Amino acid sequence: MKEHKIHSGWRHRLHEIIYEADTPMGKFFDVTLSVLIIVSVILVMLESVKEIDLGYHRILLGLEWVVTIFFTLEYIARIISIKKPLKYVFSFYGIIDLISTIPLYLSYIFAGSQVLLAVRAFRLLRIFRILKLVKFLGEASQLGAALKASRAKIAVFIYVVLILSVIMGTLMYLIESDEAGFTSIPRSIYWTIVTLTTVGYGDIAPQTNLGQFIATIIMVLGYGIIAVPTGIVTVEFSKSGQNKVPGRDIVHTNTQACPSCASEGHRDNAKHCYSCGDIL
Repeated sequence: MKEHKIHSGWRHRLHEIIYEADTPMGKFFDVTLSVLIIVSVILVMLESVKEIDLGYHRILLGLEWVVTIFFTLEYIARIISIKKPLKYVFSFYGIIDLISTIPLYLSYIFAGSQVLLAVRAFRLLRIFRILKLVKFLGEASQLGAALKASRAKIAVFIYVVLILSVIMGTLMYLIESDEAGFTSIPRSIYWTIVTLTTVGYGDIAPQTNLGQFIATIIMVLGYGIIAVPTGIVTVEFSKSGQNKVPGRDIVHTNTQACPSCASEGHRDNAKHCYSCGDIL
């Protein structure tokens, strides 16, 4: 009985550090985790640069192993610190944790020149660790609700932009010659979209005065087009904030996670988990 209490005690302590951020150790763990996530993504980016990888391959590989071992231990700790580990294993972040940790191990299991490209594809999966950063954005849910509320307006806006791109692209195809790069309507539409988005690769450019005049109009429209979706989402975001009455409509939540199923976002005064009903 005593051993069971000791076992439950260290599991509870481990759960409090890993899943919650109300304690100094919990906050330190979250900050350390965030830093290592960013470091792991930077390592993936540096490894993709051939010059850097050739000169510092061993250093990069060593750092990758340090990060991978940390995330492996973290994954194991998350499993053993909750009463229902399968809830975490098959959750969204549980799957993300797994597929972002195993590629480095897989690269040694499937070693060989014939599967080199497949190994590199496996290792690129580590970049999914960046998705875990979403958990640390306090307003992520409010922003998501604003995007959801404005999805119909944004869809109509994109539809109008596509129609405008087809019309302008066809017009430029009729005005400009093949020498200018407008060899087909799809290629002309490609140029229109690139110009509207103010990217401007420069691989295609109008040569006639009329074509340059239309291009100028498209460029000016591009700045307005960029601003429209931002304005739509901002309005919805503001509405969601105005609908909250101070002291009444705001639901206070904390970082406490259920020790059984690891569900988060409980109210401050909650005694039971909203997902599995277990005692918090």
